[in-house]
Amino acid sequence: MSMFCFQCQEAAGNKGCAGNKGVCGKPADVANLQDLLMHIAKGVAAVNQCARNHGKNTVKAEDYLMDALFTTITNANYDPEAISDKIEAGIKLREEIKNSVNPDACPDPKTTHDSLIWSDVRENFEAKAKTVGVLQTENEDVRSLRELVIYGLKGLAAYYDHATNLGKSDSDIADFVEKALVATTEEKTADELVALTLQTGEYAVKAMALLDGANTGAYGNPEITKVNIGVKKNPAILISGHDLADIKQLLEQTQGTGVDIYTHSEMLPAHYYPELKKYDNLVGNYGNAWHKQDTEFATFNGPILFTTNCIVPPKGDIQKKIFTTGSSGFPGCTHIEAVDGKKDFSQIIEMAKTLPAPTEIETGEIVGGFAHNQVFALADKVVDAVKTGAVKKFVVMAGCDGRQKGRNYYTDFAEALPNDTIILTAGCAKYRYNKLNLGDIGGIPRVLDAGQCNDSYSLAVIAMKLKEVFELEDINDLPIFYNIAWYEQKAVTVLLALLYLGVKNIHLGPTLPAFLSPNVTNVLVENFGIAPNGDVDEDIKNFILN
Repeated sequence: MSMFCFQCQEAAGNKGCAGNKGVCGKPADVANLQDLLMHIAKGVAAVNQCARNHGKNTVKAEDYLMDALFTTITNANYDPEAISDKIEAGIKLREEIKNSVNPDACPDPKTTHDSLIWSDVRENFEAKAKTVGVLQTENEDVRSLRELVIYGLKGLAAYYDHATNLGKSDSDIADFVEKALVATTEEKTADELVALTLQTGEYAVKAMALLDGANTGAYGNPEITKVNIGVKKNPAILISGHDLADIKQLLEQTQGTGVDIYTHSEMLPAHYYPELKKYDNLVGNYGNAWHKQDTEFATFNGPILFTTNCIVPPKGDIQKKIFTTGSSGFPGCTHIEAVDGKKDFSQIIEMAKTLPAPTEIETGEIVGGFAHNQVFALADKVVDAVKTGAVKKFVVMAGCDGRQKGRNYYTDFAEALPNDTIILTAGCAKYRYNKLNLGDIGGIPRVLDAGQCNDSYSLAVIAMKLKEVFELEDINDLPIFYNIAWYEQKAVTVLLALLYLGVKNIHLGPTLPAFLSPNVTNVLVENFGIAPNGDVDEDIKNFILN
């Protein structure tokens, strides 16, 4: 077995990807190097914890850990050289921190974990990498819970990374991430790991709140916005991923150049922010969720910028038009590095000028911008609709889309919902139903899009506000049904956040995670009511009855 990975929903056979390549297209060498990067990150976390105890911890280490976690998210970085660079940087940083405190002060030589001491030349990274991944021989429940914590930390790190790009940080969150990473190297009971899992959910909420404040502080509160899904006649750049700081810089640099900017997939919500929508060269959204890029990128014609995860390995000449930045990467694609927080996108802009305008693949508009501040502005209208019975229930259909045929479930479910139901959504799962003509209820659209998966915090805030308005003791007494689609680790983080907030009876699909052992699954089912998707008709019946 050359690799083993079961962190995403596409895990082969819902068990795990093994052999030479994962279902996502990740080669075995990349998968193994990502494991080694996580191994080194645990060592950096441990020494920075020691340094923290001596008042000598570094923000450099905090940033390194968040980047390492983000880099290993599904579909983020396929570049073995870039990952090897990060491994080397981690080893160097680990030793620098050790020496800044006292080489003998920490860690305790008697309890030293391999991640704290291992070092070797680049040529030997792959051999070592094969020894530090998911251990198939250990207690499966302990392994399951440990991996659940790690995947939750990966999603948390993504939120935190976006916030720090906008100048917002929180040492308390960084401290927890370090402690949690260190905990995954220690002997822990299942009960201790369950507690750590819920604590990861607690800090996930804090990280999402930090990002929400960073985004709204920089760009204003999202507003109800109609977004064009057709095309114009200018040459253009397509920007994908999640990072709003990147699109702001791209919009600034393309103003007056004759080059238009289109958002793709999770960048759609950029249109909702006042400080971004004011740019007249932000002209529309092109295409659908991430997994359709293999056909939609070809018809876009212009260059594509990936700011984060959600890369599908490109084929043929399209690779020459793809640029990456931040934690993303793909071999053969040009990577744009930040210099003092600024990025030079001139190479992408000049390429765009030489290529044709996008080919139109659809026309019309989609509406979004229903983050918590905007929904609160509609609160009286929403409350009246509930009190009069015009709105009977809400259903949270947030999370990730994917390419499996079974994900048509979410389109069918949305279409089958009673007309007195409002869908609250965030993430690219919305592409399964946000272009359906589901109408409105007294002027309230039946699909309220809060934004990216990063904006799932808005859905939690809205639920807590409704609980307050209706003077309920328990959030589970609200007329809200949770039907969450997951694919990668940010959705895992959202799940842990919901569990921490006490939300129960969540439908999670299209399959339950492969990394959950039977016993851990039973704990989630018995204590939280987690359930997989079933037959659409049966699930709709249960939705109406409950």
